[in-house]
Amino acid sequence: MSIKGKAFIVGAFEHPTRKAPDKSVAQLHAECARGALLDAGLNKDDIDGYFCAGDAPGLGPLAMVDYMGLRVRHVDSTDTGGSSYLVHVAHAAQAIALGKCNVALITLAGRPRSEGSSGTQPRNYGASAPDTAFEVPYGISTANGYAMVAKRHMHEFGTTSEQLAWIKVAASHHAQHNPDAMLREVVTVEEVLASPLIADPLHRLDCCVVSDGGGAVIVAQPEIAKSLRRPLVKVLGAGEAPKGQHGGKIDLTTSGAAWSGAAAFAEAGVAPRDIQYASIYDSFTITVLMQLEDLGFCKKGDGGRFVADGNLIAGSGKLPFNTDGGGLCNNHPANRGGMTKIIEAVRQLRGEAHPKVQVPGCTLALAQGTGGQLGSRHGSATIILARE
Repeated sequence: MSIKGKAFIVGAFEHPTRKAPDKSVAQLHAECARGALLDAGLNKDDIDGYFCAGDAPGLGPLAMVDYMGLRVRHVDSTDTGGSSYLVHVAHAAQAIALGKCNVALITLAGRPRSEGSSGTQPRNYGASAPDTAFEVPYGISTANGYAMVAKRHMHEFGTTSEQLAWIKVAASHHAQHNPDAMLREVVTVEEVLASPLIADPLHRLDCCVVSDGGGAVIVAQPEIAKSLRRPLVKVLGAGEAPKGQHGGKIDLTTSGAAWSGAAAFAEAGVAPRDIQYASIYDSFTITVLMQLEDLGFCKKGDGGRFVADGNLIAGSGKLPFNTDGGGLCNNHPANRGGMTKIIEAVRQLRGEAHPKVQVPGCTLALAQGTGGQLGSRHGSATIILARE
């Protein structure tokens, strides 16, 4: 069923902490929920649907609903890594359209910085995963898996490290205006290339920050949304898609955004050229470049030229992106940055982004999430939002 116009995002909150050694993950979830409720002008008794992913402790919604004292009639614990929260927005809109709930709360929280995560440790998604016996012995980590994709993209299309560096430069231009961002200093292409090599061809500044924190959004049915004294942000379209190895028949230069984006644009009835602001998942610079191509903002192989020379910088570029500084400079809580992509898109549509990066008259925005390992299997989710 189409969800176009059947639900609105009425509350959004990004936790200001970037390191929380004194807080539990459950406490961060609850603080994010409280912030989103205050933003929406609702209270916890208004919530009758709850959504969370694998970052939530215990049995996910069972633990968190009890911890936060919620009484709900619908829960969803879909976990597709960093794309989970965009999937949750779509699933919440579907549940609302079907009458399963009226007001859905979606939360994310984590403490990877306090727990010593760096993105360079070998990844193991569980001993029972079918790929474990074949991949884990070779020590694949987040960083070297994405580096493999970047190397392949360079081989096939001539993409350069200088072009990738422009993505970090754009993020830093935006982060300087965000008082909560971990990295607020504007950097140059030369400084990105001079930073230590982490996994060839990715340098340290090609990689996202590791932070604690979290965020939450609230999705509500139209009648409730219109009764609240908040700018109306409508869910226009959504798409989700997993991408795997397919027995080794894998194109490393294409992400799941090629399918999730196409579905979202079709449902929304708009095209990439209509988008005024884009929140793009930025675990690494190559992640951004690939998704921009696959979402249709430029042709496959042209991503390097598209992002170069400041084309992603608000106020001067072709496509303003991640105006909070994104995962590359602001935060990447729970090693899952999808929630913050939604939050900044909502800020832009409400006209509440920092004045230096606010897109004038922004009425149509896209948020894109990727979760998992870009070089093997991952989830992709796209949502298109509009200011009513």
